[in-house]
Formats: sequence, structure tokens, C-alpha cells
Amino acid sequence: MNTDFLDIHPDFKLNRKHYNAQSLLTLAESLNAVGDSEEKEMAAFLLDWLYPSETILVKTSGSTGDPKTITLNKTKMIESAKATGAFFELGANTKALHCLPIQFIAGKMMLVRAMMLGWEVDVVVPNHAPLAQTVMSYDFAALIPYQLFHSIKDLNRIKKVIIGGGAVSESLRAQLQNTTAEVFATYGMTETITHVAIKKLNPIPEEVNPYFEALPNVRFTQDTRKCLVIDAPNILDAPITTNDVVELISETRFEWLGRHDNIINSGGIKINPEVLEKKLESQLDTPFFIASLPDEKLGEKVVLVIEGVSQKINDKTFIGFTKYEIPKHIYFLPKFVYTKNGKLRRKETLKLLTN
Repeated sequence: MNTDFLDIHPDFKLNRKHYNAQSLLTLAESLNAVGDSEEKEMAAFLLDWLYPSETILVKTSGSTGDPKTITLNKTKMIESAKATGAFFELGANTKALHCLPIQFIAGKMMLVRAMMLGWEVDVVVPNHAPLAQTVMSYDFAALIPYQLFHSIKDLNRIKKVIIGGGAVSESLRAQLQNTTAEVFATYGMTETITHVAIKKLNPIPEEVNPYFEALPNVRFTQDTRKCLVIDAPNILDAPITTNDVVELISETRFEWLGRHDNIINSGGIKINPEVLEKKLESQLDTPFFIASLPDEKLGEKVVLVIEGVSQKINDKTFIGFTKYEIPKHIYFLPKFVYTKNGKLRRKETLKLLTN
């Protein structure tokens, strides 16, 4: 049995203390006994990681369907960690901030990268403003968009930041141009052991780059639906076919257009809601999404759902929309439904309207 996962890098530090496999096991047992809820989550993962098994069970976030548990190979998780380290040039003694829920793959992989690559990682509570919990500066951190929004004023304390778990709005991207941190959007999922592609968000060049670039040893193709197919032999046993509609530029570059299962068929016209949402980003300053509801004549009608109190929406908001794309109704909800790590759950939120 391959036990590389037990070879903790000698430079690894957790909250300023050196640990090897044995001392990590002791820490995990202690946290499991007396720690708070987040510490118990970390303890559970460390105990699973240090257990002499080549695989580990991981929960998906549930943002695009019901949450499920999948099995990941620890050796492939290490390969994913190495790919991230190589792409961002993050070797031993990298100072990293860990501020994501450990029960999901992104939080787990921050620990794997630290243990295997010899990083010095500080773990803070995964709340909306992680940088408010520390005065330290870091080489690397992973955030979700909600955390990014609340961390703009402190972002200069991090050299490189990756964003996952949702799209970064154009208004938020504009704010990134005033920070010294290098910020990257990521594309990936639990099944691909976090990100397999990266897109730089700042500084904005003369022509904004909409394309995701593959990590080392990752290649892309498309199926007949124009959905992305990922071939990453270092981390996948076989290629994965996604439900993400993309414009494929090359085998290592694509533009993400939206989810195939979100496409609206309104009177025979196929409409991609994520494309419409991009058009609206500069017009609306509160969370929103485009969806559809049943319609007797059209089959499905386009609707706009906005989080917050009811307000008047100017007709100029929809300049550039075709007559098929303009929402037939606009709805307001006090609060959207989100996953534990901040991803919007569209279907569950839409059910609040029909209920």
C-alpha cells in the first residue's frame, strides 16, 4: 500500500507549531475530545488522513444538486496539491491562511497542501471576514466570493489569493484592481479535488481575459452538448464529463458560459441564464439570479429573482437583452438559500417562490 500521505513535510507548521505524523495524530485525538465544532471537523479529517487507508470520503457541497459522499484517493489528492504548488510557485515555508470549512474539499485540500508541501498554515474560523481575525501577512489564501467582499481592505496582506465556490461579480472584480494581491478565479469541483483551471482577475489588462487556463497535466474537450470534459490522469481515474457549457479555445483554455441544467427553453428559444446574469452584474448591486417558471404559452418563462426588499427596476436595466431574454416577472426574496460554504442553491431558492 502507498503510504506517501503519512510523509508529512519536515517544514510543515500548523498554527506556528511543527508537526509530524505522530504528533498530528496526538493533536487530532485531543481536538476530537475537547475541541469546538470546527476543531472537531479538522480532527476528523486528520484522523481519516493518517489512518492507513489509501482513500478518504468527502462530501460535495450540494450547490448543483443533492449533497453526496464520494471516495477520493489520497495519492491523487497529493498530486493535486503538487499541481497547485507548481502553478503558483508555492514551495516549502509558504505562509498560508486557512479560512474555509474543513468538511468540504477546499478546506481539506488547504491542509493537504500544507502537510505535503511544507507550508506554515494558520487556521482561523471560516466566517465572512477571516482577515479580521489576524494581523499576519501571508503568501497564499483561498476564499469564497462572500469572504473576498468583506476582505478587500485587508487583501494587501496576502500575495496570492484563489477564489472558489462561486463567480466574482464585475463590481467586486473592479475593487480588486486597487490591491497588491494577485487574485485568481478557480474552476473545479469535489470530484476533481478542487481546481483544475485558473483565471487571473487582476490587474485588468486592456482587454479582459475571460478564459480559464488548465493546471499542469490537465486537458479539456467537449461533448455533443458543448459541455466541458476534463482529462487529468494525475488526479482522475478517467475523464469527467461536466454539465458546464463552455466555449473551448484550446485543449488547455476555455470560457465558462453556464450550467447546461440551468438552460431555459422559452417558446423554443434556448436561453443561458448565466450569460444574462453577466449582462446584469453592472446594473444590480444586490444578489440576484435568472431562472424560469412554468408558462402555459412559452413552456418556460424567464424570471429575475433578487435578494432583498422590493424596489423599482428601471427598464434600462435590460438594455442589450432580446425580447426573449427580458424577464417576464421580477421577484424579491428576503433571503436566498445558500450551502454551508456560501454557494447559492438556485432550485431551493426558487421553491420559496412557488411555496
